[in-house]
Amino acid sequence: MGVKLAETAGFCMGVRRAVDLVLDKARQITPGTIYTYGPLIHNPQTVALLEKRGILPVHSLEEIPSGGDTTLVIRTHGISPEERRKIKAKGLRIVDATCPKVARVQAIIKKYVARGYTIVIVGDAGHPEVNALLGFSAGRGLVVGSKAEAERLPSFERLGIVAQTTQDRDLYGELTRLIKEKSPQALVFDTICDSTERRQGEVKDLASRMDAMIIVGGANSANTRRLAEIAEHQGKPTFYVETAEGLKGQPLGHYRNIGVSAGASTPNWIIDRVVNDITRMQAQWGKKSRSLFHFWLFLVRADIYSALGAGGLYLAGAILQKLEVRFINFLIAALYVYAMHVLNRFTDQKTNIIGSFREEKYLQHESLYIFLAVTTLLAALLLALVQGTQSFFLLFAISLSGVLYNAHFLPSRWRFRSLKELPGSKNISMALAWAMVTVVLPVVGEGFSLSAGLAVAFVFTFALVFIRSVLSDIIDMQNDRLLGRETIPVVLGSQISQRMLKIIWMLLLLLLAVAYPAGWSSSVSIVLIICLFYVLICFKLCDRRAALSSMEVWGLLETNYILAGVSSMLWLTVFRAWHRA
Repeated sequence: MGVKLAETAGFCMGVRRAVDLVLDKARQITPGTIYTYGPLIHNPQTVALLEKRGILPVHSLEEIPSGGDTTLVIRTHGISPEERRKIKAKGLRIVDATCPKVARVQAIIKKYVARGYTIVIVGDAGHPEVNALLGFSAGRGLVVGSKAEAERLPSFERLGIVAQTTQDRDLYGELTRLIKEKSPQALVFDTICDSTERRQGEVKDLASRMDAMIIVGGANSANTRRLAEIAEHQGKPTFYVETAEGLKGQPLGHYRNIGVSAGASTPNWIIDRVVNDITRMQAQWGKKSRSLFHFWLFLVRADIYSALGAGGLYLAGAILQKLEVRFINFLIAALYVYAMHVLNRFTDQKTNIIGSFREEKYLQHESLYIFLAVTTLLAALLLALVQGTQSFFLLFAISLSGVLYNAHFLPSRWRFRSLKELPGSKNISMALAWAMVTVVLPVVGEGFSLSAGLAVAFVFTFALVFIRSVLSDIIDMQNDRLLGRETIPVVLGSQISQRMLKIIWMLLLLLLAVAYPAGWSSSVSIVLIICLFYVLICFKLCDRRAALSSMEVWGLLETNYILAGVSSMLWLTVFRAWHRA
């Protein structure tokens, strides 16, 4: 029993380019509003997110106010030359997001119409891309979308045949054959996007191996609808859903292996929600519904796994510093991290919950989660007070800074009103908070003193949490860009961010390797190098096409914290046993 996610699922190159162009423009432009000539992509959820960023779809130029401060985005489907002239006459700034593949088809039509050719466009009549292509045909274009329409065509002496870029390859071949029976001299151009062809081919292959298929995408998306048709033609039950909500009531429990693919306009976060829900459903349906795997998914989804991870980092930090391991410090770290994780999610639901695998449960039980978060934070503060007033005030200050992180307290004239809006602040502040609670706070409770062991433990914890935070943001970069969240990967890009993490990884490896020989820490520093080898596995998780749900990826990333705690405790047990012997 399992879920197989198609490698090609998600934004195609043209759609990704269009979205990036619009979002980059939104960051640069302060005055005026950005409009898109029709919905930027055929996905209502993404369009809704863009509208919240002030990027509004319009269906006619009359809806747009004139002036130089107004920007109009030409979407991936392109527009006709006549529409472009009207836009320029209105004095609007243009951002051309026409897909290069579509632009190539436009150029072919323009070239051969000038040579006296009639153009047949194999595609969906009324589709925005097809309408734009017709605009380049100077009235000499025809649209054909079925065998009946192809058979009705007369004979042409000079005929060129192009395809809508998202057309089905098999249908295009069949229709061109019928057309050439009457017009054997017709020129046939291969204008189907190679990305579309790969996506369709993978769906065909996946459907042949799966018990059922789920196709995810907007109801008005032609290329997504075509994927569903291809899957159905393979004789497999196919479910076409727009979001994870569409899975409810579907008889998916009858199928052991389920394949998932998505249209070119479907964002990763919607695909992830579908895969997450199927994974959760299959765990409930299967005979092993009470297995450790199902329990593990529950811990990850409920943020309990993060809390246990914080406890694990406390254990590693304490043993690195040669401190006595105390359960109260483990509890303080775990309770604090749980509380702040949950509270931060509800403080900014749009960024931290919507679209995540936690969305359904957190919003369904919002009052319960907030109650638990407040209760655990108060418990952590009370336990810190037991440790001493210094521990209490330090944890109170850390908690207050966590609350202020989302608050708008900076001057209104500044671009950034809160700390969370500062580029990359989330990754740094999270790593800093974890290091303070798991490494510094226990030392304060026993009488604070600077030491080399404290520095090694602080750097180890900070680096491990920072790497994990940035890796998860690399995976979620598409969603973060749509929400306007300026994480380090959004600001620097995925490749530069990964190079930065690899440099940090090498420096941390060097630190752990020399810490014990230099007398800075206990010999557990050598054992903790295993966590760095696990980080190498985590780097591979940046590619989510490995049929893993985001819930599973999240849990695997945080397992490194558990690994640090378990390996440290095993070292301590062996060390003590060896000394007794």
